[in-house]
Order: sequence, then C-alpha cells, then structure tokens
Amino acid sequence: MTKRDYYEVLGVPKTATKDEIKKAYRRLAIQYHPDKNPGDKTAEEKFKEATEAYEVLSDDQKRQAYDQFGFAGVEGMGGAGPQDFSNVFRDFEDIFSGFGDFSSIFGSFFGEGFRTGQAGERTNRGSNLRYDIEIPFEKAVFGTQIEIAYSRDDTCKTCAGSGSRSSKGRVACSMCHGTGQVRRSSAFFAISQPCPVCHGEGMVVDDPCPDCGGRGITKKKQKIRVTIPAGVEDGKRVAVPGQGNVGPYGGPPGDLYVYIHVQPHHLFERHDNDLYCAASIDFVTAALGGEITVPTLDDRKITVQIPAGTQSGKLLRVRGEGVPMAGGRRGDLYLKVYVKVPTRLSRRGRELLEQLKSVEGENLQPDLLKLSELPQ
Repeated sequence: MTKRDYYEVLGVPKTATKDEIKKAYRRLAIQYHPDKNPGDKTAEEKFKEATEAYEVLSDDQKRQAYDQFGFAGVEGMGGAGPQDFSNVFRDFEDIFSGFGDFSSIFGSFFGEGFRTGQAGERTNRGSNLRYDIEIPFEKAVFGTQIEIAYSRDDTCKTCAGSGSRSSKGRVACSMCHGTGQVRRSSAFFAISQPCPVCHGEGMVVDDPCPDCGGRGITKKKQKIRVTIPAGVEDGKRVAVPGQGNVGPYGGPPGDLYVYIHVQPHHLFERHDNDLYCAASIDFVTAALGGEITVPTLDDRKITVQIPAGTQSGKLLRVRGEGVPMAGGRRGDLYLKVYVKVPTRLSRRGRELLEQLKSVEGENLQPDLLKLSELPQ
C-alpha cells in the first residue's frame, strides 16, 4: 500500500510549527485510538499512521531528512514500530496535557506494563502471582476465610526500592542519555538498538544497594487471610489486589490470584446453584406415601414428604436448601428417590405380597418401554 505524505496524514502544512504538529497528532490519536474503536481495523491503521507521521515530523533531524529526500530519507531512523516511538513517549505529557491520563493509549496498544516517568524513566508494574488451594465442598458453598503463606517480591528495606546504596537512586544512562536507545548512523541512515549499558531501561544505578544488587527488590515470605465468597465454583479465582510482586524501582505491585479447587462431597453434587443427592425408600412408602428424614449440607435434618405412588427414580424438589445466592436467597435441593426391594422376606410378608398380587392383578403386569422412555 502506498504511504501517504506525513503532512497530509496529520492535516498540517509543511510550514507547520512543532506545536501545531503536536495538536494535530493529539486530535487524531484520541479519535482513532483502538480502545475507542474496538475491532475497527481502519481506525487502528489510522492511529499507527498518525503516530508514525508524528514520530518523524516532531524530530528536527528526521523532519529535515524527510523534507529533502521523502520516505527514503527516514528509513532506518525510526517510525516503523512500537520500539521506535521514543519522541512520542518523551513528549507524552505535553501532547496530552489537559486531557487526563492517556498513558493507557500507548500502554494498551504497545504492550502492558509501560509507564512514562520523568527524564524518560520507565516504571513497571510488578507481575501477578497465582496460588492454588483446595477447599472442602461445604466451604465453597457457604464461604470461608483461609490463611495462605507464600513468597513475593517486596521493596528492599535497605534502599527503600531505589536500588542505590545512597539516596541518589537511578540516574539517566550516560550512553543513551535516558532514551534507552542508541543509534548507529551513516549519512542520514540510522539504526536504533537497545542501549547495551542500561539494556533499554534508560536509567542506571551508579552505586547498587548491597542487599538487592541494585534491583530495589528482595524476597519476602508472608501470610495473609483470603475471603472465599459463598457459592464459589470449582476452577474460579479470587483476586487479592496489590499482593503480587512489587515492580522494580518502586513500581506498583501486581495482584495475587487465588484459584479454587473444590473437593467432591460424599453425598451432594452441585449444578449451578442447586444441590442433588439420592435416597432409597422402601416399596411400602413408595406405594402408600409417607415421610423420610434427610440430612442437609449444613448438618441439619429435614423432613421430606413422599407422595403415594412414587416411582423409582423420581426427583423431589426441596426449596431453599441449595447454594446461597445474592440477596440472601438459596438454590434448591433435589432428591432422587430409589425404591428398595427386599431380597429376603418373612413368611408373613410373602403371604401379604401374594395377596396384593391377586388383588391388583393386571396393575402389576410389566410394561414394555424403550430405554429412552425410562424415568431419569
């Protein structure tokens, strides 16, 4: 695809001042930023195009080369990818002053964790941590608090996170002057590379702290209590903000994510907010109806009515004995009943059943059904 003229992209004349170029870029960056146009590839390309144009026209050396030689004059001098937008990030506060915090414009587009600081310094948010726990079925249903112990990166107490033995902290790298990039050039062609001294950070520690080696971070073991909400499901996670690793050189901490693994219960199974279990009843109760006592998940005993003529496999619903939900409500308990047929009968029992058989007659004859028609 043929590139458009950079001045045309920004909508400014070739005589435009730096301030006019910044204002034009600010307007386009806000208009076409991908966060404001999710899934819009056209807007994304316009955002990239405007950023590339600004990166060239805001730099005196690049602008002069572009004015003289066109696109050939700036090839290899930046303006082709996220790693080359040093001018954009250095001028960031000025470009978007008065428009709130727009660091997310570049952070979300060119990679998480990037922040701008003074004198070109980058501060990075610490990484998130994961902790896996296994809890009993009942604790997952009704909620609980647990204490966990783990290790995390913490701010070095000796240097207070600065990384330096003295209070000087980090200073701009003398090799790249705080940009994090060095350029090797020939005539008006140049190649930018990460600075070999600061490794692209733009900042260095002259007098590293003996306890953290200049990183500003030490390992810390800690214990915290984590609240597991009622009704949490297997495989879900609970976020504990700010309890992950701290970022280097005073960067904000990441989060801790506690992943929940629920132990199976010996009686109950869970489906969404309902509980299921099974109970056997004798064939007399199934025929005549009656009451049975069943346990609940919270160690109570409840009475369940068995309707007369209950068939084996019937599902009975007990309201409000399931999993707690929002608003103080609870799901239901479903009881699947199975008719238990005695394998050994007394003489009197056999006589009574023979009498029942002679009285009922055809009602006791078997019905032939498809397997799919059997009661579930």
